[in-house]
Amino acid sequence: MHVVDATLFFSPTSGGVKRYLLAKHEWLHAHTNWQHSLVVPGESETRAPGEISTIAGGLVPGAFNYRLPLNPLRWSRAIDGLDPDLIEIGDAFHPAWAAASVARRRGIPLIAFYHSNFPELAGRRLGRTAQKLIEWYVKLTYDRCSLVLAPSRYMCDYLHRIGVTHAEFQPLGVDVEAFAPPADAAGQRDLRSELGLPAGTRLLVFAGRFSAEKNIPVLIEAFRQLGPDYHLLLIGGAEATRDGNVTRMPYCRDNRQLAGMISAADAFVHAGTHETFGLVVLEAMACGKPVVAMRAAAIPELVNDGVGVLAEPDEDLGIAAGNLAAAVTALYERDLAALGAAAREHVVSNYSWSRSLQGLMAHYQAAVSARRLPAFGDALARADH
Repeated sequence: MHVVDATLFFSPTSGGVKRYLLAKHEWLHAHTNWQHSLVVPGESETRAPGEISTIAGGLVPGAFNYRLPLNPLRWSRAIDGLDPDLIEIGDAFHPAWAAASVARRRGIPLIAFYHSNFPELAGRRLGRTAQKLIEWYVKLTYDRCSLVLAPSRYMCDYLHRIGVTHAEFQPLGVDVEAFAPPADAAGQRDLRSELGLPAGTRLLVFAGRFSAEKNIPVLIEAFRQLGPDYHLLLIGGAEATRDGNVTRMPYCRDNRQLAGMISAADAFVHAGTHETFGLVVLEAMACGKPVVAMRAAAIPELVNDGVGVLAEPDEDLGIAAGNLAAAVTALYERDLAALGAAAREHVVSNYSWSRSLQGLMAHYQAAVSARRLPAFGDALARADH
């Protein structure tokens, strides 16, 4: 059985989609007898069955090192040349149409994973008419798929509303070994000392791309309102800078190093209001950190009163920042250690990659005939629980 993933959403500094694909690749190799290949953009053309094949494409300016190979024929040839038994697409652009042509010709399932709500993002910039047009396009593209998976119930409901009725819920997961609190106090970083902060400073962290949907200005304004007793560490920019009680650090590619920084803060804070899932929130919770975030999009599915505090979103930057600042203050009135322990337990119990990917395999099993999956039971029997 050969599963091939194809997506544009893959770069040296990309986030959740890349982590999902690499986690799936490692898990399938370790726990099943299936072969898994990725087809993604790259600097040059490569073909590597069972590994990562690349299609050459130029860098997109200001797009976090993403590349854009535009030729659909190259995508079709690359996917078809791997002899797939099932194809999963991670976006609704031309790779999806190329994959659809291969799947149709071979008579194999085509599954889509809806990682990013592109119509909504475009609608905020271009208006409601543009959003409606793109929603129509998304439906047209996904009508060619056997199944569409969405990482949150929020996104499932959205897809159902625009007519993608075969969308089903499939949460992502977390590497709960990499994202974990230090085993003992000796392994804990002294992040305050590293940042030159007084020992009693209330330190919170955010990690991720500094893209518009992350609402970084709201975070910065919230900490301006909170004042010098609070400090925000932003991990994900291009360079290290310091402005008042906000420190920026470059993007961190090493998960264990990132986990170490998150674990050394008091809590994780997120101002985004358009998250389709919120993987970084779960990663912070797996590190044993409570979360302050906005009550919007998929975030309330992950964060409740038992693991953190939710703030009310608002279109006005000042009001949103004030609500977030108030939520941060409220967090420190509670037992941070107890909240963090509950957060860690929740993620380990419900969102490990092993649990998530076994659910994904069940979706694959349903999409492929029993005749083509004689070894499925044996493959899954070796999976870690």
